[in-house]
Amino acid sequence: MDNITKEIIANYDHFDEDNRLKSSYGILEEEHTRRLILKQIKTRPLNIYDIGAGTGHYSCWLAAAGHHIHFSDLVPKHVEAFKNRSGTSENIITIREEDARKLSYDDDVADLIILNGPLYHLIERSDRLMVLKEAKRILRRTGLLLGFSISRFAGLNYALSSGEVFNNDYFEMVREEIASGIRNNRMLKNKTFIQAYFHTVQEIEAEFAESGLIVENSFGVLGQAWETPDLDTVILDSRKKERLLEVAEMMEGYPMLGSKILTVGRKA
Repeated sequence: MDNITKEIIANYDHFDEDNRLKSSYGILEEEHTRRLILKQIKTRPLNIYDIGAGTGHYSCWLAAAGHHIHFSDLVPKHVEAFKNRSGTSENIITIREEDARKLSYDDDVADLIILNGPLYHLIERSDRLMVLKEAKRILRRTGLLLGFSISRFAGLNYALSSGEVFNNDYFEMVREEIASGIRNNRMLKNKTFIQAYFHTVQEIEAEFAESGLIVENSFGVLGQAWETPDLDTVILDSRKKERLLEVAEMMEGYPMLGSKILTVGRKA
């Protein structure tokens, strides 16, 4: 186990991914992400490889929709959580503990790959390129790669909307990530990632291209909808929640204004 792997696993001892997606922000992010994924699915059932899948919210949803799911994550407790969540679904084909930089899957097997984690957990560009090249290797000629990255300005937008901009430690962390793309929370111990990489659209699309992938498009996840005041209360009102999802859809063409970026690629 290399140091990068140890740090990512340690991050999730510090940061509860399963409960994040149960928060008001997580509920909104998951719903909009589902809608973005559905726009890319033209036929079914697909062989879907959910790599860096966390605790498997999207894997379970896609399996219930009839797709054949290959789940993997680097973090052992995420894999165990998914085994408990997925039950005996016949559409969950494999469950593995995998490093996205070096996958054990065969070549040309995936109709759709979801990378929702590896591209922002790996600080070094060379590691992210390894992930993308591995994804390209297992992708079928007609398949699609859905790669999620975090917007360079996500931390700043959160700091402004939450008041953390006036927290000197948090502000210094944001100042560094705006300049370098690297969120470094090792010493500050703020309630966030220990380390992460925050992309610009140009950067993530360049990494796809260097890996031999053709970029079809990049979309914004949520836009400014996630910055809504009193989101915990608003999300409980179904009409208001749907309005926020309408905002998210309106802002898909402006990826840098959202919290995450979805980049869609295919083999050259």
